[in-house]
Amino acid sequence: MIKNIQEQIKILKKETSTAVLAHSYQSEQICEIADYCGDSFALSKLAQQVPQKNILLCGVKFMAETAKILSPEKRVFMPNKNATCPMAEALDYELVEHLKKTEPNRKIVVYINTTAKIKELADVCVTSSAAVKIINAMPEKEIYFLPDCNLGDYVKKQCPEKDIKLIQGGCPVHASVTLEEFNAAKAEHPDALVLIHPECDPKLVEKSDFVGSTTEIMDYALTSDKKEFIIGTEISITEHLQFRDTAKKFYALSKKITCPNMKLTTLIDVFHSLQDFNSAFEIKMTAEEIEKSKKCIDKMLELGR
Repeated sequence: MIKNIQEQIKILKKETSTAVLAHSYQSEQICEIADYCGDSFALSKLAQQVPQKNILLCGVKFMAETAKILSPEKRVFMPNKNATCPMAEALDYELVEHLKKTEPNRKIVVYINTTAKIKELADVCVTSSAAVKIINAMPEKEIYFLPDCNLGDYVKKQCPEKDIKLIQGGCPVHASVTLEEFNAAKAEHPDALVLIHPECDPKLVEKSDFVGSTTEIMDYALTSDKKEFIIGTEISITEHLQFRDTAKKFYALSKKITCPNMKLTTLIDVFHSLQDFNSAFEIKMTAEEIEKSKKCIDKMLELGR
């Protein structure tokens, strides 16, 4: 049944001139039929490059908004409109406005996990894979990094010459993992390397063997000559790695690192969306909204080269 649905999706993609872009946290079933599966930074660039006139973004809303901002001439859809990011939705527009007014010389750097509305206020946008590189490339020294304070703490330590201020906020899924769980995983798998996402608690990040984005974690695990790994990011990455290299062993750092929003999108949602775009959720933005939001993304792509 699954293979049959996947084959029908492949046919529908061609018939509707649709590129399916999937975040790495999507299920293996969806990644198998996607034109590209990767992290937020990669999806941002791919949105501009795909030749199809439609994009079906399997991820969460801020990713689909980013695809629309970068490709305004294309129609961008989400298979499930309820797939949002709690980190992105939690950052208050008025708070960012207040920060800008309070310290007008301090540049606002926002994680890509923010709404299009927040991006209108930002000077630069970053992703977990490019944050250190981009902030180091900025000529300015005084920076606000929003909203993930755990990622911000990691960036701050990697960029000691910068004056970076943080606020409380971040990914509730990654932040939920405790030091006790970390120690328990290490005790159960003493020979395994811990590969962790910087959205996790800094105490865990400091004790890990490798810190990186989802794509960086996967690349490290697949190219390493080691045979066992504890994966400290969304649990779907553990599954993807298990499929990619069956000779190695991959363990989830915690069963709590499961993003319910990423899990909302199903293979059948993708199928129904391609059958009839009226069943999907289309991202619609005015030309003015796109222009305002795009400035910080353009700066990200410029500095991230």
